[in-house]
Amino acid sequence: MKRYCQTLTLVDNPESVAAYVEEHRHVWPIVKEGIRSVGILDMQIYRKGNVLFMIVDTTDDFDWEKDNARLAGLPGQAEWEAHMARFQGFPPDTPSSGKWQLMDKIFQL
Repeated sequence: MKRYCQTLTLVDNPESVAAYVEEHRHVWPIVKEGIRSVGILDMQIYRKGNVLFMIVDTTDDFDWEKDNARLAGLPGQAEWEAHMARFQGFPPDTPSSGKWQLMDKIFQL
């Protein structure tokens, strides 16, 4: 299994952040299906204020760039990204890779 961690800062507005959280209680089924179909086994998002932290666990053969590009072309994915962009302060056509920033692991016990 591979693990990737990312961060994103939402628009600093409590109502907008609350709406973003609410949207994630109802992620579209087609989006979840697409995420799983490219080899993502688990995805979790944590929040502190308007800062998000995402953990993505994948299959061993998952290729971050290739498989995320494949995911972006699946049904519903571009629409979900555009829908979420309003909370993230990005233009609706900004790909996920332009919003979420990969983090470097600096410690492991």
